[in-house]
Amino acid sequence: MTAATVATFLAALALVTSVGLAMQLAGLRRRLASVPKDGNVIDLMRSIDLDLGKVEQVVSNLGPRLLAVEQKLPLAISYTGVVTYDAFGDIGGKLSRSIAMLDSNGDGLVISLLVGRNETHFFTKEVRSGAGSERLSPEEGAAVTRALGQ
Repeated sequence: MTAATVATFLAALALVTSVGLAMQLAGLRRRLASVPKDGNVIDLMRSIDLDLGKVEQVVSNLGPRLLAVEQKLPLAISYTGVVTYDAFGDIGGKLSRSIAMLDSNGDGLVISLLVGRNETHFFTKEVRSGAGSERLSPEEGAAVTRALGQ
């Protein structure tokens, strides 16, 4: 080994060592920054304990609220299906829609928008257990089937 190689190796080793020491120093500075200026660690711990108590109270209050949400969740709209079609012969472009919005029990409603050249009709029908409480049009039935993934 030449003197230049040894010097380069020692310089690299010194650089790696100095980077490691700088990282350790930064860690120590972070730790020291958390100690209050007056050195009163006991008051700091008390304030942390009070804050922790507040957090625990908030978390304990979340339990009943979460239970209430879980009880209502099966009634939320979980499944949707949309069918587009031409409702009238005087206009094309599949501008009419039947939209099924159902919960996890298959209950909900179907909204139908029938778009014509001069007018638009709007209908809603109730759906119970995946079947219409009134007779559904083929498009409405297809929207329910699509929503339920059948």
